[in-house]
Amino acid sequence: MNQQRTDYISPDTAKTLAGLFRERVRRSGDAVAYRQYDPASDQWRDTSWREAGAAVGRWQAALDKEALTRGDRVAMMMRNCKEWQIFDQAALGMGLVTVPLYNDDRGDNVAYIIQDAGVKLLLIEGEEQWSRLERVCGNCDSLQRVVSLERLTETSGAPLVCADDWLPDSEQEMQENDGAPDELATIVYTSGTTGRPKGVMLSHTNILSNAATGLACIDIYPDDLFLSFLPLSHTLERTSGYYLALMAGGQVAFARSIAELAEDLVNIKPTVMVSVPRIYERVYGRIQAGLQEKSNFARTLFHLAVDVGWGRYLLAQGRGPWKPSFLLWPLLKALVAGKVMARLGGRIRLAICGGAPLSPDVAQTFIGLGLPVLQGYGLTESSPVIAVNRLESNIPASIGPAVPGVEVRIGEQDELLARGPNIMLGYWNNEEATAATVDSEGWLHTGDQARIDDRGHIYITGRLKEIIVLATGEKVPPADMEMAVAMDPLFEQVMILGEGRPYLCALVVLNPEQWTVFAETSEFGTADLGTEALEQALLQHINAQLSSFPGYAQVRRASFTLDPWSIENGLITPTMKMKRARILEHHATDVERMYAGH
Repeated sequence: MNQQRTDYISPDTAKTLAGLFRERVRRSGDAVAYRQYDPASDQWRDTSWREAGAAVGRWQAALDKEALTRGDRVAMMMRNCKEWQIFDQAALGMGLVTVPLYNDDRGDNVAYIIQDAGVKLLLIEGEEQWSRLERVCGNCDSLQRVVSLERLTETSGAPLVCADDWLPDSEQEMQENDGAPDELATIVYTSGTTGRPKGVMLSHTNILSNAATGLACIDIYPDDLFLSFLPLSHTLERTSGYYLALMAGGQVAFARSIAELAEDLVNIKPTVMVSVPRIYERVYGRIQAGLQEKSNFARTLFHLAVDVGWGRYLLAQGRGPWKPSFLLWPLLKALVAGKVMARLGGRIRLAICGGAPLSPDVAQTFIGLGLPVLQGYGLTESSPVIAVNRLESNIPASIGPAVPGVEVRIGEQDELLARGPNIMLGYWNNEEATAATVDSEGWLHTGDQARIDDRGHIYITGRLKEIIVLATGEKVPPADMEMAVAMDPLFEQVMILGEGRPYLCALVVLNPEQWTVFAETSEFGTADLGTEALEQALLQHINAQLSSFPGYAQVRRASFTLDPWSIENGLITPTMKMKRARILEHHATDVERMYAGH
């Protein structure tokens, strides 16, 4: 790979997100922009920048027929695909405001967003989305048109049209009607864990500045290949995996699905990956479960590879000494590390992790094996990146230093505050919420507690509103405890509770495969899920993961289920955050049982 040549487009040159796309088409017309799987031919197909530009013009010609005016809102509800980005660019180039929706979000939540934002046109993928929306779309007064990429079997007289019928047959020139850099470009609804989501208003400048600061922290080259699987409706993927790649001229391959991600990694062989911690945690969990089935020698060899790799990494970072064991690395790489990296395609040189805290143990394992995981931090309200580790100064327990151009400081109650050109314009139709989040001096109040070391690295130490205060007065951080428990592959989802109670309890969703193995290799059958004896046995596993926490932070009772918390049942948000109040309500009987008599 040629790692000497970069071809960045500056925000000053681009001016807007649509201007960024047009400039990339001009500079890199014949280069590959997108790689996407075609089920009809069972092959991956490449699309050049020039072809993508022609497609944008074609979509704009279709949008012209819908009597839309500058500033009107249009939405997309699709999986990651080239059409998502082409539609986004077509709308932005006409001065329209795009509203991304989660592909698998609930119908009532989507209807609320459509109504709140006054969306006039909605692009969906096909039957799966329409089955959720058909009943509720009739109540969305603003919605004039629904366009489906797939041809649906029935339309029930709705304002629905197939994209093949709606788009013109011939190619069209791209329009240039995108307006000023500081104008509203998109409204991104945050998936609130309580209450209705709020619409974050981001300008072209907000996003362009954030993508540019990302490229000031990491180098991206025209022959870099991104694998896109984190939803594009998630601002981390949209800025870092789409606009940043566009700014640098990198290629994007769209993963077929999360279920097929492991196969896609091997086939696509990406060089850059943007993800949330859960992906790394699942891979880590599978590795740990696999090690349990191997010999003591194999387990010892694996741990030695991680330890030696981590030691070599600390040496390269200037934070550790040389050790004689480093001479074993060529052998350990061949026997252990290289095989793990091959499962990830074997070419990843940059793995960005954000959206939630990544366990330092998980990060240390992957870094030791040769995967350069860089943890970062941000919010939708900051477009989203506020801080990120750098390859040359990567401390996995931290979220790295602030990105260039973004100021950070510690406010009252140790709250992390941020200010810069990436901070949102405000919340759509919600001045009260805006004033509560961004103060009169322009500081964004993140709600996270932090400390900053003398190197500028930021460490998240807690959450202002997510501390459990027991009846005894002790305080515990539920997120940290949940992350620790979930390190055991037996536990898929975990929620710690105990606010105002005498002790902590846990609601736990078991991993079906690991539960079967556990049941078959113990005295408990798979039908014993609700017995007290099983609860005590599993509590030992939970508290073993919590051994580093204070004694009062141990879990006394737990309730177990095999039914996952999902977007469909309304218990987690589209960004995989738990809706704690809804989960408590859903498991009210279990909670009552665990605290019975106290």
